[in-house]
Amino acid sequence: NIDVSFPRNQLVVITGLSGSGKSSLAFDTIYAEGQRRYMETFSAYSRQFMGGMERPDVDKVSGLSPVIAIEQKTTSKNPRSTVGTITEIYDFMRLLYARVADAYSYNTGEKMERMSEDQILQNIFNKFDGLAVNILAPVVKGRKGHYRELFEQIRKQGYVKVRVDGEIKDITAKMQVDRYKIHDIEVVIDRLIVDGKDKKRLLDSVQTAMKMGKGVIKISDKDNNVAHFSKFLMCPTTGISYDEPQPNSFSFNSPYGACERCDGLGYIFVVDKESVMPNPKLNILNGGLAPLGEYRDTWMFQVLKSLAKKYSFSLSTPIEKLSDEVINIILNGSPDLIKVEVEYNKWNVQNYNITFDGIIKMLEEQNEKRSESASDDMDAFRKLKTCPECHGARLKKESLHFKVDGKNIFDLAS
Repeated sequence: NIDVSFPRNQLVVITGLSGSGKSSLAFDTIYAEGQRRYMETFSAYSRQFMGGMERPDVDKVSGLSPVIAIEQKTTSKNPRSTVGTITEIYDFMRLLYARVADAYSYNTGEKMERMSEDQILQNIFNKFDGLAVNILAPVVKGRKGHYRELFEQIRKQGYVKVRVDGEIKDITAKMQVDRYKIHDIEVVIDRLIVDGKDKKRLLDSVQTAMKMGKGVIKISDKDNNVAHFSKFLMCPTTGISYDEPQPNSFSFNSPYGACERCDGLGYIFVVDKESVMPNPKLNILNGGLAPLGEYRDTWMFQVLKSLAKKYSFSLSTPIEKLSDEVINIILNGSPDLIKVEVEYNKWNVQNYNITFDGIIKMLEEQNEKRSESASDDMDAFRKLKTCPECHGARLKKESLHFKVDGKNIFDLAS
């Protein structure tokens, strides 16, 4: 016969040799008694459907709290696994946030809104009563392109005006915009004065704009004051919108929720400057750039020779004596064109005008193209860094701005 006491509110570990009774004490005694007492809280009618539970072989158990048993699972070194995912608690947290969390704008911090058509109409009357307004349907938001085909399609549908980057313009034949610039384009569905005389026209225009804008509309007045409305989650000030949340919106193992910069890992590999230039007393010709080694007749050294000529420095100068500007150009590149002269033989000398992206980008591109075994060689020049986009939270910024009681899912799971 033995007596055992366990302290409350502490982590207690039961250890011992195989067969010494660890599981018998934890599961067959303490857990079994806790479960039996819980079953006794049900009515006699309910207990008849649950089956009986035998009293464990123990004289007395006092001070027993409600008990749970968590299934033991095989652990792995998967960098995507956390305590929450291994125990499957995180799955329930994702479900919770998908159903009850409030969405907030990542630009302004305001609570996101979704409105019905009636609410949108009421807000238009409240904000623009008596004013002449344009009812706009967004069709392009923050994208590059000339959109010649889009303008032609809009013109064929009978619309005569569009708002391009905040400016109202007439639609003309073969109309297009600068394809290399980012544009916002809205179709002017209607232009009217907001009053109570023609509510049906306003409603029809709002419905048309909502259909063309895929649930989103804008209202602008003559002073270019713009209000945003949506039947989906939207920031009332900036007009950014979120998709309706689903459980996988909060999963860092899903492309719907994972941070796009770090792919849901919470960290990224960056090239370490000190590893690229480990010995600042060396010059570039003698191996001052560790990934390149000592001078050889290769394309990269020809580029560096041309770079030195353009920016007036010498490859034989110790790295510690090069200016910060030159170091930055070597590591991070320059947008200026440089002329690279390559002599294949004395009868064949070729000139190439190129931009130099820098040693760091070169290493990153090589790492993406190499096999897993070859990538191991790159580890000497890389180090782990917390992802600057999600700050280690592993999720998209939209997902991190759904909150329950002021906390996002990362705050709660940490």
